Amino acid sequence: MIKTFIQCIREFKRPTILTLLFIVAEVFIEVLIPFFTADLVNDIKASAPMEQVLRLGLILVVMAVASLACGGAAGYTGARASAGFARNVRRDVFTRVQAFSFENIDKFSSASLVTRMTTDITNVQMAFLMVIRVAVRAPLMLVFSVVMAYIMGGALATAFLIVIPVLVAGLLLIAREAMPSFRAVFRKYDRMNESVEENVRGMRVVKGFAREEYEKKKFAEASHNICMDFTHAERVVALNSPLMQLCVYFNMVFVLYFGSRLIIRSGGQLIDVGQISSMLAYGMQILMSLMMLSMVYVMLTISMESLRRIAEVLQESPSLHNPDQPVTEVRDGSIDFDGVSFKYAQTAQKNALDQIDLHIRSGMTVGVLGGTGAGKTTLIQLIPRLYDVSEGSVRVGGVDVRDYDLTALRNAVAVVLQKNLLFSGSIRENLLWGNPDADDEQLTAACRLAQADDFIRAFPEGYDTHIEQGGTNVSGGQRQRLCIARALLKKPRILILDDSTSAVDTRTDARIREGFRQYIPETTKIIIAQRISSVQDADLILVMDNGRIADMGDHAALLARCDIYQEIYYQQTNGGEQGA
Repeated sequence: MIKTFIQCIREFKRPTILTLLFIVAEVFIEVLIPFFTADLVNDIKASAPMEQVLRLGLILVVMAVASLACGGAAGYTGARASAGFARNVRRDVFTRVQAFSFENIDKFSSASLVTRMTTDITNVQMAFLMVIRVAVRAPLMLVFSVVMAYIMGGALATAFLIVIPVLVAGLLLIAREAMPSFRAVFRKYDRMNESVEENVRGMRVVKGFAREEYEKKKFAEASHNICMDFTHAERVVALNSPLMQLCVYFNMVFVLYFGSRLIIRSGGQLIDVGQISSMLAYGMQILMSLMMLSMVYVMLTISMESLRRIAEVLQESPSLHNPDQPVTEVRDGSIDFDGVSFKYAQTAQKNALDQIDLHIRSGMTVGVLGGTGAGKTTLIQLIPRLYDVSEGSVRVGGVDVRDYDLTALRNAVAVVLQKNLLFSGSIRENLLWGNPDADDEQLTAACRLAQADDFIRAFPEGYDTHIEQGGTNVSGGQRQRLCIARALLKKPRILILDDSTSAVDTRTDARIREGFRQYIPETTKIIIAQRISSVQDADLILVMDNGRIADMGDHAALLARCDIYQEIYYQQTNGGEQGA
């Protein structure tokens, strides 16, 4: 896992190394300052010449300025390194998610991915900054200060052998008590984000059922749980301060008491006032180093959970890969399913599709009917290779889809879902997702074919009308027609409409299908629908049931022999939505 994150440093190795060097220099200078301060105090006590006092004072000023400069430089390079590291991690996570197949995406909720790319990466960024600054500074300061304390105070430095183990044990106990709460917080963050995401996406449903108070209570409970965990953890971590103060004052009392007795008894021969002052300074440096190490321990323990969660995404291997020598051109829109079976997980006991044999000629219009869970959407997801088959093969244009370059295959297959998404931006910008190089004439032609041009021109700003995130400022039928137009701009070999005209009236639906017949006769059209009127003029109609093709044929043939088709037809024509 650490190796995975080290690779994210990349172009920020230089500021990272410079930060480490500046920190070493800063610590070295800071440890020498009490040494020279002791000489200065002793010289002043001994009434040394002013020139000697000024010389030592000037040395201390230069050292203080140099330490400040090194600290400032370390702060600058450290900030640049940590921010760049976080940028690379965020980019790598986003890039990896973009490479995921649907199988990979199914392992992570969208709320969890958002938390990992925001809160978790922020924690990792802070941990990285702490590692290259504090985690280097604190151990060096501890070791150097102990060495200098023995040089300056001799046996008097034994006080630190008493204080250090007590402080280390106390800090470890505090961190050990706080860590479970910090770890639990991240899982609760995911649940809270899921609650927010569901509420925002389903705002119309929430208001339609007057469930605002319920949603408030649900969010308040999730927020309260996070608050309680943080409160407990921070209460425990707050004990660091009194423990630190206890050790600091014990060290001061010990050094002052025994140091004063040594000065008095030896007449300043064994130890002098200057050495006592430096011992106090080194004691403070040692204790502050231990305090910083405890904070590093706490921060790294918190961040380890974030590191693990981010590493799960970075180390997740996309289940779909391009072949070594991929086919880059789709010849035509013919589709062949040969003995295809499919299940969403290897551990699943039942196939979502079972023994599908299907052959569609290029340019055909194929309708797909069936109840919920019959396998209609699963069937069409195998065509652009959103999933790989478990058994058998799917061929497009006579070539197994696993032999195609993924981008080339998906550019040749346009899928319009029932709840297809529009992005924030203008209508024109959304349409250009289908073809970034399309001109105004091509945009207009695609929108006319999708029966969208009229309502677009009815907007005051026409094709430059702003679309809110998710297309919330247009109706469901308008959103579906814009998505169809966007798909048509790809000029696909295969066009798949997955119940994507459910929100338009039957007249508009008929016009769209008539436009398809006249203007894209060579494109293979697959229409998944709930209304028989949407597919009854198709060249071939599939009736799906329980993951199998129960029957196939044209409208007349199915109406004569297929019980499922007959049931749907008579329900819709005798008081169903067609009769309405």
